Amino acid sequence: MVKASYPMCAHCPTRVCENQGSKASEGPPSLEKAPAFCPMKLMPEVFKESSAEYNKPEVREFARLASIQEAECYERLPDGLRTRLPRIEELIQFSRKCGYKRIGIAHCAGLFKEAGLLTGILENNGFEVVSVQCKTGAVPKESIGLRADEKIAEPEDWETMCNPIAQAMIINKAKVDLAVMLGLCIGHDTLFIKYCEVPLTVIAVKDRVFGHNPLAALYLSESYYRRLGNKIE
Repeated sequence: MVKASYPMCAHCPTRVCENQGSKASEGPPSLEKAPAFCPMKLMPEVFKESSAEYNKPEVREFARLASIQEAECYERLPDGLRTRLPRIEELIQFSRKCGYKRIGIAHCAGLFKEAGLLTGILENNGFEVVSVQCKTGAVPKESIGLRADEKIAEPEDWETMCNPIAQAMIINKAKVDLAVMLGLCIGHDTLFIKYCEVPLTVIAVKDRVFGHNPLAALYLSESYYRRLGNKIE
């Protein structure tokens, strides 16, 4: 078993926090079988602090609605549970639960078509949609210190930088109820999250090889993409 002085839930052999097979009336699980690196053992104070946050009425209600939305993604049939809602449909349902009217989409220029499709679906469902793509501002990459040979384009060609800080500021200024990230690059998405001041969710993340489904690399990591198990330079 892995030993560490920090939480490592991905290595947990027991997953006692899930308390599977127990009845609600039995109360919370015992931590006796939890590994030493379990956050419930290492950082018990965090759960007291987080509980205090959930006791704030607006946070409690948001969390309640999120859990209801989670449950509605399943249907109980005679042969067991089945999933039934794609994420875009969830986005619509959850936004309605929260009373959101205006949704802001921050999208990659490479997903222009997808942004248009998503906008149309949301507008057909009664939402106002603010959208801003990553190249907004038309700022050259040289302005953040890139050399000509570090660009995607030919060295002598103009190349507009991705501008996630401006995207976030525009979303904030447009007073949207909910921001949605659609396909921003790694790093650019981090900056958008840092500067976004409204509730935020994600519809898709960038993966140029697997059609914006990065988990495909994990599913293939023991076969065609076995090289991922080696040190990546």
